[in-house]
Amino acid sequence: MKRLLVVMLFNVFMWFPLSGSATTDMHMDFVEGQIAAHAGQSGVYVLDTGMEALLARAWLADHARHSIEVQYFIWSTDNIGILATEALLRAADRGVRVRVIVDDLLIDAPDKSLLALTKHPNIDIRIYNPQHSVGTPLHKRALNVVTDFRGVNQRMHDKTFIVDGKLAITGGRNMANEYFDHNHEYNFRDRDALLMGEVVKTMQTSFESFWGSGLSVRVEALYDGLGLMQKNVHVDDEEVKRAYSELHEYANSPDNFAPEVRSAIESAPTSFGRLAEEVVWGDVKFISDHPGKNNNWMSLGGGGLTTTALAQLVEGARDHIVIQSPYLVLSDKAMALFRKAAARGVRVRINTNSLASTDNLQAFSGYRKQRNTLLKMGLEIYEYKPDPEVQRQLMQRAATMKDKPPVFALHAKTMVVDSKIVYIGTFNVDPRSENLNTEVGVIAHNESLARAVEAKIETDMRPGNSWNAATDKPDQHVPLSKRSKVRFWQSMPIKPLL
Repeated sequence: MKRLLVVMLFNVFMWFPLSGSATTDMHMDFVEGQIAAHAGQSGVYVLDTGMEALLARAWLADHARHSIEVQYFIWSTDNIGILATEALLRAADRGVRVRVIVDDLLIDAPDKSLLALTKHPNIDIRIYNPQHSVGTPLHKRALNVVTDFRGVNQRMHDKTFIVDGKLAITGGRNMANEYFDHNHEYNFRDRDALLMGEVVKTMQTSFESFWGSGLSVRVEALYDGLGLMQKNVHVDDEEVKRAYSELHEYANSPDNFAPEVRSAIESAPTSFGRLAEEVVWGDVKFISDHPGKNNNWMSLGGGGLTTTALAQLVEGARDHIVIQSPYLVLSDKAMALFRKAAARGVRVRINTNSLASTDNLQAFSGYRKQRNTLLKMGLEIYEYKPDPEVQRQLMQRAATMKDKPPVFALHAKTMVVDSKIVYIGTFNVDPRSENLNTEVGVIAHNESLARAVEAKIETDMRPGNSWNAATDKPDQHVPLSKRSKVRFWQSMPIKPLL
């Protein structure tokens, strides 16, 4: 099974024509023609499946002509992460300027591998708020927690992938196996938006803001310390060459080949006509927070630009709101916001994870404490099953598996208001997204797009895919031991951190 995974991923990243070819020029000319034909507008295409989202990123990476700018909260050193890194290295080799910002909290790349990549003349990597991992010894990390508790909890949750300032992707997916349906134990039902046109300019402005922030630190600067508070790591030319060679060998192994995936990628350009018909053009706004989220250093509150923008959407709702969020923990402000919406007759339906599907017991404990209150307010809540019927439609691999498929959990962060406005991004309905983590996303004022996304969420809320929190008692589907663990977390005063 693991071999098949590597085979499939190899083809996703390796079988597009290189960007120097006439074929690639023709493909990019088609995209640029679409942008020119919709001057002043923005195009949106929703990436609802992991394979579709992976193919889109692969195509963008291998067809970039000038620049790639990337921001991610998580970039793992699993198969997806390694092959994505190699794809960026190949882009840099052909002259594309590659800039990457990764949050420090969960990064697991070896020190020398990170340094080797930054030695490439066309690759720059910066680490956001490096107080946990990169270049930070264990004792320094402990000191940071004690002296700057809010700071170490303030993370960059942004997820953007921008190519040539013209095409981009944003949404819920990080760069790791489980976000693209390739983890053997646990995968996410997620959602991204492929974007082109005017909105990409705003995304670039946001990226530049983070790139120039003092919170984003060059990798090289994190390893040149001479004291006890910073690691001292170096790589020589031979180590750099070896690191590049190992990446290329991993991606070019002759054993890593899956004909069906190669066929899908090679036929991708034949779908451009359909793509042109399905891209929705119109008023699309990119929302993002400032680096650091807010200026409140005295507490764990403070809000942010994305918080305000999404609150305004809720305040403007007149008939109904549909939300999909993996975590559902309402702050006092959020509770008041939804209580007012319900009081003026707005129907609120929310799809979130069940105890059986969640990957975060701490966050679920916050929701579990509030669940009865939310239901009494009139909110309709549907908790995602770990084995939803829709999994076999969304995961191509699941349909062919003889054994039981991996757990499937929600990770999409989406809101639809009055079937007219849709938000797709990184914002979870919880205090952490509200006050601590920087977030991004796109808001599209388009009824056809909003209705299409709303229909997807309604499918996820059907009885075959989710339990009704008000009537089905979803917690009964997990062992007593797991319920005991979540009860423990319910007793902890951790709500502002959830």
